[in-house]
Amino acid sequence: MSTWRKAQELAASRGIDALLVTPGADLRYLTGYVALPLERLTCLVLPASGAPTLVVPALERQAAVASGVDVEIATWTETEDPFALVAQLVGEATTIGLDDHMWAARVFAFGEAMPQADQVLAGSLVQVRIRKDAAEVAALRDAGLAIDQVHSRVHEWLRPGRTEREVGADIAAAILEAGHETVDFVIVGSGPNGASPHHELSDRVIEVGEPVVVDIGGTMPSGYCSDSTRNYLAGGTVDPEYAKAYAVLEEAHQAQREHARPGVTAESVDAIGRQIIADAGYGDLFIHRTGHGIGQETHEEPYIVEGNDLVLEEGMAFSIEPGIYFEGRFGARIEDIAVCTADGLEVLNNTPRGLVAL
Repeated sequence: MSTWRKAQELAASRGIDALLVTPGADLRYLTGYVALPLERLTCLVLPASGAPTLVVPALERQAAVASGVDVEIATWTETEDPFALVAQLVGEATTIGLDDHMWAARVFAFGEAMPQADQVLAGSLVQVRIRKDAAEVAALRDAGLAIDQVHSRVHEWLRPGRTEREVGADIAAAILEAGHETVDFVIVGSGPNGASPHHELSDRVIEVGEPVVVDIGGTMPSGYCSDSTRNYLAGGTVDPEYAKAYAVLEEAHQAQREHARPGVTAESVDAIGRQIIADAGYGDLFIHRTGHGIGQETHEEPYIVEGNDLVLEEGMAFSIEPGIYFEGRFGARIEDIAVCTADGLEVLNNTPRGLVAL
């Protein structure tokens, strides 16, 4: 069954008359078309019953056809109103689901073109993405292997005397060499910069004995993403306080891996590791959720966080990445991507999780 048919059935079951999906991961997932997010409107019109239509600018028609989409294509020229065309295709629909990442300008334009329709968010509707099938799991497995290859080579580039930016450039090149189509992010957080979970590359020179957080990821030609974090020691001797906290982090990460499986809630995975970290006296230093879903986006459902009582199911893929951060000194985070199997968990990243001394 086409993925758009699954979304169509779900829309009908929830009383949504039509889905409107603009460029992004949802459109790629539903049609296979990687559309450019241009000022010109591209939009999949997916009614709750009947055939869908992909509305594209006339100059993008060849690209859409070449992508192999299995839906009818309707084009509009530079002097035509694409929102009126969408309204015509939607007809008398009274409830329309919009993809979560739609530009605000599009939302307002659709509202003006279809004043009779109530607009609702459809992100949770496209829940067909939250449970990966065998082919998707295989794609994520390939992505995990590719990013593991890069982590296994970090010793080639990370050493005292080099800047984070220099190391990051080498890592970015290796991400592409390992088979990724794009580099999505490279975090090289040395010393005090390691205490900032989303640190940007800087010209800070890495010093002897500093721990370095390396969090990297990219997108494979399949459209599926990688994301893995490991921690390195740039020569010298590790700070005893860091070593003590790191041992706690390893214990928390292992407990979360062992707990996560179909039938448990997303928040319970977060809670079991967070409690271990809190009991060791570092509770205030774990400043983010345990994880995020991953697929054709690096961050998507399900989120592994307190308050999310979603029960995990087979095919759900997500990160497990507890962290401990000493502001102004250093930080550490261990991150693996994992996917729920029929009765357990498959971890897709398997480079050493301990502090790697270089």
